Amino acid sequence: MPSRELVSVLVPAYDHGAYVGECIAALAAQTHERLELLIADDASTDDTVQRVEEAIAVHAGRFERVRFERHETNRGTAATLNGLLGHATGRYLFLNASDDRAAPHAISRLVSVLEQNPRAALAVGDSILIDEAGRRVYWAAGRATVDDPDAALYLTWVEHLRAMHRPGVFEPRLFGRAGTLHRVNYIPNGKLMRRDAVLAAGGWTPGTLEDWDLNFRLALRHRMVYVDDVLFAYRWHAGNTVRDHERMARLQAGTVSAIRRRLRDPRVWVRSLDGRDAGSRLRHWRGLLSRHR
Repeated sequence: MPSRELVSVLVPAYDHGAYVGECIAALAAQTHERLELLIADDASTDDTVQRVEEAIAVHAGRFERVRFERHETNRGTAATLNGLLGHATGRYLFLNASDDRAAPHAISRLVSVLEQNPRAALAVGDSILIDEAGRRVYWAAGRATVDDPDAALYLTWVEHLRAMHRPGVFEPRLFGRAGTLHRVNYIPNGKLMRRDAVLAAGGWTPGTLEDWDLNFRLALRHRMVYVDDVLFAYRWHAGNTVRDHERMARLQAGTVSAIRRRLRDPRVWVRSLDGRDAGSRLRHWRGLLSRHR
């Protein structure tokens, strides 16, 4: 039986006027019935606000509630997401950047996964790559895009992540564990999370790669589940944050510093002990700490 839980969809938007209408239309097409749409424009300099308003006029009836807020000054993604989190009322949160596109069954599939895994706080699937026009593309060497899958190195985002990171990291034994997330973020986009878990973790941290930082903090207390199904489309275009190497280096340094501070906090070890295997858990956290000194 389909879930009747309310899902709060968080859409942080900035200078994505060319894409945000497609993003909202894909959310309106979700097979999961109960959704609320929460959008924040973070002081865009293009026509994002106009495009959001146009899309809301078309699709507002699909959602139980729509909230659109506009910032006068740019606050950054972490602060924008924290603001949206404060207005969310659903049991689950679905994150959708305003230039990306969710598959129609994405939310329903991920809700069913979390309802079947009560110890998990996050579920996510694979992503295809799309270009500025919304056409499917593939990655060749150096993340160059090609139209021909036979000329590609990677057909999906997770294929690329599997090749770049520790073998087996997408297997249930390792996926979303603090022991694999403390050095690098490999969690794809299009995540569904439990709202109470995100609130307990403190939301997103400005000055960091906010998704990696929150993923790690969630991993300290909860499980995560990877679904081997394409549920999302990640748009690869000239404005992607990952192409701003100076900014990425600055945010990565902030994230690494934040993770190191948490690993040096004895309270992290205490929260991670479950009573049955306290000795092995404590040895595990001491090992992580020694590698971050």
